[in-house]
Amino acid sequence: MQSQAKTPKEYIDALPEERQKAVTELRKIIRKNLPKGFKEVMSYGMIGYVVPQTLYPNGYHCDTKLPLPFMNLASQKNFIAVYHMGIYADEKLLAWFTKKYAKESKNKLDMDKSCIRFKKIDDIPYKLIGALASKISPQKWIKIYESKIKR
Repeated sequence: MQSQAKTPKEYIDALPEERQKAVTELRKIIRKNLPKGFKEVMSYGMIGYVVPQTLYPNGYHCDTKLPLPFMNLASQKNFIAVYHMGIYADEKLLAWFTKKYAKESKNKLDMDKSCIRFKKIDDIPYKLIGALASKISPQKWIKIYESKIKR
C-alpha cells in the first residue's frame, strides 16, 4: 500500500488511530538512534531513511536520481513493516538481529530479505528496532552497498 503523503506527518495522520501510535513510536526510536548523516524522506510511499546525495552523489542504482535507501517504515494492509537494507546485505548484522529478537520476543520472527513484519502492535520490540537502526553509519552503509548490492 503506497501512500501519496508528501511528509511523514501526513503519512502518519492518514493511518488508523491504533497504527498511528505504533508508527509514531517506531519513527521516534529510529530517529533517536539512527547515526548522523541519514535523512528522513518519503520514499516509495513510505517513511524512508536515506543517504542523501550530498553524501553519496551516485544515488540508488535502480534510479540514480533517488538517494540511497537504508530503512523504511510502513503501515501495510495486515502488518506494520520495518525495512532495513543492512540486514539484507550484512550477514553478521542479520545473525545479531535474529539472535536478539529470539531473546527479546515471545513470537517467531516474521521476516523476508529486508522486511520485518509486525502483525500485532503489542509485539513490536521498539528498543531492538532502535538498536538495529544504530548499527550502521551512512559511510559504512555506502561501503556495504557498493560491495554487496550495487552492480
